[in-house]
Amino acid sequence: MARRYGGSTDGRNYAGLSKEQRVAQRRTRLMDAALELFGTQGYATTSIERLCTFANVSTRSFYEDMGSREALLIALVDRINTRAVARTSEVLAHTGNEPLSSRVAAGFRAYLEVTCADRRSARVCYVEVVGVSPVVEEWRRGQRRLLSALLIAEAERAVARGETKPRRFDLFALAVIGAVNSLAQELVHSTQPEARISLDDISEEIAFVVNSGLAAQ
Repeated sequence: MARRYGGSTDGRNYAGLSKEQRVAQRRTRLMDAALELFGTQGYATTSIERLCTFANVSTRSFYEDMGSREALLIALVDRINTRAVARTSEVLAHTGNEPLSSRVAAGFRAYLEVTCADRRSARVCYVEVVGVSPVVEEWRRGQRRLLSALLIAEAERAVARGETKPRRFDLFALAVIGAVNSLAQELVHSTQPEARISLDDISEEIAFVVNSGLAAQ
């Protein structure tokens, strides 16, 4: 039977760590366990008990630190997405003088390089997180709004530079994000060599979509 650690609740230091540090360590172990188990076995088939055993965390600490399995899923995908958005922002800042399609393709490529760093993270971010519960779906809508804001800002910059004409960009942004999600899901699901797609394939297709949707008439 796996040894488990519950952690004290009085806030005192234990093994040189404060209560906050111990909680942070347990949360990290739980998210790492979730990445492995959700990313290989699936969210629906992974029990809290299995997560706790894998992470070497007691079930009591799980509920104290995370609250629920869906909260753990959100925390995990949020951790990945935060890194992905930060990387995307860096790339957009370094491609400011390039055409819109190149910037958007480079931005989404950077985003996908983080969210699809391996098959586990790709599965968690684009397959397992879909349709879990109303709470998770509301969180996903918030993430779409965040990505939409980045894309809308890039489109408005393109208008100012004369690359395209003003239009309603919010729906266009959602359409592009939907295309990225669908292509990433295909990346996860494709198993036959002749059907596999790469990040290069996705980036090229997104560049084409952006060019087609925003090309100045």
